[in-house]
Amino acid sequence: MENLIQVILLGIIEGITEFLPISSTGHLLIAEHWLGRRSDLFNVAIQAGAILAVVVIYWRRLWDMTLNLSDPANRDYLYKLSTAFGITVVGGFIAKKLGLELPETIAPVAIALIVGGLVIFAVEAYAAKQPVRETLTWSVAFWVGIGQIVAAVFPGTSRSAATIFAAMLAGMTSRPAAAEFAFLVGIPTMFAATAYELLDLHQSGAMHDENWGDLAVGFVVSAIVAFIAVKWLLQYIQTHRFTPFAWYRIVFGALLLAFV
Repeated sequence: MENLIQVILLGIIEGITEFLPISSTGHLLIAEHWLGRRSDLFNVAIQAGAILAVVVIYWRRLWDMTLNLSDPANRDYLYKLSTAFGITVVGGFIAKKLGLELPETIAPVAIALIVGGLVIFAVEAYAAKQPVRETLTWSVAFWVGIGQIVAAVFPGTSRSAATIFAAMLAGMTSRPAAAEFAFLVGIPTMFAATAYELLDLHQSGAMHDENWGDLAVGFVVSAIVAFIAVKWLLQYIQTHRFTPFAWYRIVFGALLLAFV
């Protein structure tokens, strides 16, 4: 029973934090410091559960984009989505080859939380001086791909934060438009990461060591909670800035450095 509660808590933490710009990986690392370390596949899979929530929320957009490729706007969006994903794949492959791994200590996560909070303030200050633009350019696609790589290498950065604010700095200053593109890029990214971990587990012969029951529970809980969190966030950013999340990151990061 204790293990089940821990798995549910991790699923809830992932579901809440995956799309809020506060770092799901960082929060999972912190939570697992007390709840016990989980496998890389578990951590990636519950992130994929959260991504599934985005598939459900944006299913009409995805359906229209897939079936109406004759529409130039749909083709252009898909090309740029694919470009951002391709950059992520190449960067992730290089990071793996270089042996870059998530740290098991909390200090780097705390520092990244604080730095990320300061970056949010800077981006919001920049966006406030710019006209609201929803245009998806090649520059936006490129920098969103780079943002995903940065988030993968530096835990505490937040994939959603890195991609949303990369899009805003690259000229897509509309928060809802930047969030939509960032979230849609995350769909193939996280599903591909889950598939990679499954393949790695299979090749190592450790498939039987994985607790598939825990993984399934975490996946479902994460998907349900993420659905609620994303629906709330998309409504929130229609009329609000991201600065409250910046304050949260800075305060939380400072507390971690002071007491952990």
